[in-house]
Amino acid sequence: MNLLVDTHAMLWFVTGDERLSPSARQAIEDPDCTNYISIASWWEIAIKCSLEKLRLDIPLEEFVADRVEEGFRVLSIDTRHLPALATLPFHHRDPFDRMIICQAMAENMAVCTCDSHFAAYDIERVW
Repeated sequence: MNLLVDTHAMLWFVTGDERLSPSARQAIEDPDCTNYISIASWWEIAIKCSLEKLRLDIPLEEFVADRVEEGFRVLSIDTRHLPALATLPFHHRDPFDRMIICQAMAENMAVCTCDSHFAAYDIERVW
């Protein structure tokens, strides 16, 4: 399975946060699963760090490199992700999550997220 891991799920996985559900942790740890993190998530983290709403113990570049070294792949934003964005219903207003939803739809990926708004879209939600 190709799994697009939402921002909070990745952060909770990395920090061992108990808010990450057992089934989400199991999916991320599954050796048959390929885990992706959207560039939109990295963008969101960078903004939150600059606004001091999120604090990382190491520089962002190192944090990203560590995730890649752990096997997470970075999913870039591509033009094939954009058509759905123009017509995506506004069940969810967060622009980062909307991009993640469109990427999951275009790439036929499941999304690992606790965000219940994702259930309103035609994607598989792992939690």
